[in-house]
Amino acid sequence: MTCQRKYTPQPKHHGYPESLRKRAAEMYVDGGNLRRVARHLKVSPQTISLWITDAAEALPNAPIPAEVSEAEMDEIFTFIGDKKTESTF
Repeated sequence: MTCQRKYTPQPKHHGYPESLRKRAAEMYVDGGNLRRVARHLKVSPQTISLWITDAAEALPNAPIPAEVSEAEMDEIFTFIGDKKTESTF
């Protein structure tokens, strides 16, 4: 009994080119959501999601400073300060 497979000494390349993957990551970083990027590039949103995940995992770790002397918390302060806590009913 054989497996019914054929040996290919030089297999054909399958998949999308690296340039398309890079373009998808750029569009996503520039603010496009997965579905919009997928529609524009004519690829499934799941494929775009996998490419984005792969690109994120390939990034180097963020540098951690030895000492922090000053921290800026403007966005958090603004969000908390603008938060509506009283009921309008």
